[in-house]
Amino acid sequence: MSWETVIGLEIHVQLNTHSKIFSAASTAYGAQANTQACAVDLGLPGVLPVLNAAAVRKAIQFGLAINAKIADQSIFARKNYFYPDLPKGYQISQYELPIVEHGQLEIVLEDGSRKVVGITRAHLEEDAGKSLHEDFEGMTGIDLNRAGTPLIEIVSEPEMSSAKEAVAYMKKIHSIVRYLEISDGNMQEGSFRCDANVSVRKQGATEFGTRTETKNLNSFRFVERAINYEIERQIDVLESGGEVVQETRLYDADDDSTRSMRSKEEANDYRYFPDPDLLPVKIEAELLEELRAALPELPDAKQQRFCSEYGLSEDDARQLTVSKDIATYFEQVVKHGNGQAKLAANWVLGEVSAALNQAAIGIEQSPVDANRLGLLITRIDDNTISGKIAKEVFQAMWTSESSADEIIEQKGLRQISDTSELDAIVSKVVEENPKQVEQYLSGKDKVFGFFVGKVMQATKGKANPKQVNELLKKKLVK
Repeated sequence: MSWETVIGLEIHVQLNTHSKIFSAASTAYGAQANTQACAVDLGLPGVLPVLNAAAVRKAIQFGLAINAKIADQSIFARKNYFYPDLPKGYQISQYELPIVEHGQLEIVLEDGSRKVVGITRAHLEEDAGKSLHEDFEGMTGIDLNRAGTPLIEIVSEPEMSSAKEAVAYMKKIHSIVRYLEISDGNMQEGSFRCDANVSVRKQGATEFGTRTETKNLNSFRFVERAINYEIERQIDVLESGGEVVQETRLYDADDDSTRSMRSKEEANDYRYFPDPDLLPVKIEAELLEELRAALPELPDAKQQRFCSEYGLSEDDARQLTVSKDIATYFEQVVKHGNGQAKLAANWVLGEVSAALNQAAIGIEQSPVDANRLGLLITRIDDNTISGKIAKEVFQAMWTSESSADEIIEQKGLRQISDTSELDAIVSKVVEENPKQVEQYLSGKDKVFGFFVGKVMQATKGKANPKQVNELLKKKLVK
């Protein structure tokens, strides 16, 4: 039996305001447990919430970035449920009138095809606290520092049909919030996390199957693995004659599986009602225009510019613009690298990315900054060194503060471009290898690489490859 998958994601993005959404308590990460939860966050008697205007502005910025409708008026509601890390017994969120509705974004899939995914809504809400299990044998600890941190919850349409699509969508959202600088997007610290709604149905069916929600996935890898596991689990249940139960599940990374957490609540289970302590939020047209005018160049626009301005392929431009930090680094390399955009792209996506991955660090922590890499690329472009020797220079730059020029001089790596000197070396190589000369002249063109290798060996890799090729062609006349 053929099955098709239906996936929708709810992405929770912590907004990088200095204070919480309804109080003046700090949102700084890493403080001692329960030192940053004030009376308002705890809902103690007599306190009143006051909306943080910065959180509203950041939510609007996101809405503008996905071409969504920004509500003229939005309302906060109380979402009632009882959980240890929710001290008030309810969460202040938005329900009937969210601040952002009906947006969309385009994702690019692995085969190069494109797909537009609708975004139902993005609403403001406060985060809950955090339950801690690791350090409390047989008990649970509660840290309320996170309670009240501003979030936008971004709810997609159920329009994705594979884990790969879901990850591509999640990465695109992550890229946008980082470009907008409304969140640090740090998944390890919980600033960017996801709930995955998954269901399966018979191929060609129009009605949705029963869905499950897998909560609090905080890495792209876990999202993909949890969704794939849940797809297989639901298909196994249905094909064995069972029924999928609508429930909330948790992903266990240790054994790569999901497990039941609780039955899935419906909206009416939360008994939503407008928060009596908060006025409706009215958005003036002037504020919208101000924020629209201040939007930065976003990933899709930057990608198009990289193609047109630098002559890059669509794939290279897309890889370079996924991260704002990488895009900025690349442009600085081009600026200091004699305008050699293609060469700069090859180095950033090649040697630099490989070194960063091996060191498990981001581009902003690279020991080789854009200015230094730009000079190295200039030395390739002006034939001071070859591309092969440049890799040796780069490795030395990675482990020191020396410039490319200093390393080239210290190690004597300057490329040999003196024609008379190279001509003598080429002549000697040809004279010493008559058998290979005969093979080449008889039509075995691949032997040409043998001569190039011998010349490079004789010069310890410092010969100008272009000149070597030209001189050999003149010597090895058929």
